[in-house]
Amino acid sequence: METRDVNEGTLTKDLDSVSDQEQHESYFQLVWQRFRKSRPAIAGGLMVLSLVILAVFAEFFAPVDPTDANLQDSFIPPTRIRLIDHEGSFHFRPFVYNQVVTIDPKTFEPLWEEDPEQRYEIRFFVRSWEWKILGLIPTRWHLFGVDEGGKIHLMGTEKQGRDLWGRACTAGRISLSLSMFATIVSIVVGAVVGIISGYYGGITDNIIQRFVEFVASFPQLPLWLALAAIIPRTWDSLQVFIIMVIIFSLLSWTLLAREVRGKVLAYRETDFILAAKEMGASDARIIFLHLFPNSISHIIVVLTLTIPQIILAEAFLSFLGIGIQEPLVSWGFLMRDAQNLQTLGTHTWIMTPVIFIIVAVLGFNFLGDGLRDAADPYSIV
Repeated sequence: METRDVNEGTLTKDLDSVSDQEQHESYFQLVWQRFRKSRPAIAGGLMVLSLVILAVFAEFFAPVDPTDANLQDSFIPPTRIRLIDHEGSFHFRPFVYNQVVTIDPKTFEPLWEEDPEQRYEIRFFVRSWEWKILGLIPTRWHLFGVDEGGKIHLMGTEKQGRDLWGRACTAGRISLSLSMFATIVSIVVGAVVGIISGYYGGITDNIIQRFVEFVASFPQLPLWLALAAIIPRTWDSLQVFIIMVIIFSLLSWTLLAREVRGKVLAYRETDFILAAKEMGASDARIIFLHLFPNSISHIIVVLTLTIPQIILAEAFLSFLGIGIQEPLVSWGFLMRDAQNLQTLGTHTWIMTPVIFIIVAVLGFNFLGDGLRDAADPYSIV
């Protein structure tokens, strides 16, 4: 009996110490502790971070200038990286064979084949074509490349002979930034509308919610198609980018407005809100210093889950030819060549940019799920 009492007392002390430790930790510390325990969330964050780095420093990771068009290099298949040559000898440094074009005697189609007599070693941190870091600092350094006279195309080339790997990395700038800006606009509008609706209630809440339901009743995809189709072809790339942001944010804010309204309805009757009112705090102070900070975790989760939806919508519209136009390049724009089934059947590598879309969607979804679970650190898993 004494041993059991000692064990129970030790357990009680341990629970009390854990409770005291949790009380001294901030909310964001508890969120981070729970978030880092989720492997899918960490993996999603690394996937998103990798795409951002590839997009920001696209030229550094591109061994070939992605804007350099050469019809003689049209539809080159992805370069195979080798360690073993055609004679069976192993090489510690990876290398590629030069690719030469021949004509099929039956179909007269150009065929690219490896020439085992011309071998080029892959080297890291090489000097090649000039580019500017963040558009400011000129440099010639690249992560990898091959000896002079050789070419390496990790994902092959498209019909104009431009490197798909470099173009896919560069396209991430438009796809990620457009989806981010559109999501931020929709988040700001949805959060403001939801907080005002939930805080004031009554006739204000009824009017706002009826308007939200009216906007949400529009089918998103047909409306996006209609709005994107009326963009004048004479507009420059910046105008098209801004209009695309507005189009995607136009119908994306309604869900957040309803969810934030629900949270504000629950918060406005709590003790700290009632105490702030009794102390004479203004509505603006209560909204911005009490209600909005308590809803920020939910807003961040919605942001990470909305971005992949915008990425897919933009890719769909650009694939149909009514979204992003040149000189801007997005992941959906790169998929436009896949509309031709004959081209897709003979040059299947033009579908490789879809890998970036898949990684982005999975990464943001994993990250959003992890943040959603971590946003309530006091719940029992």
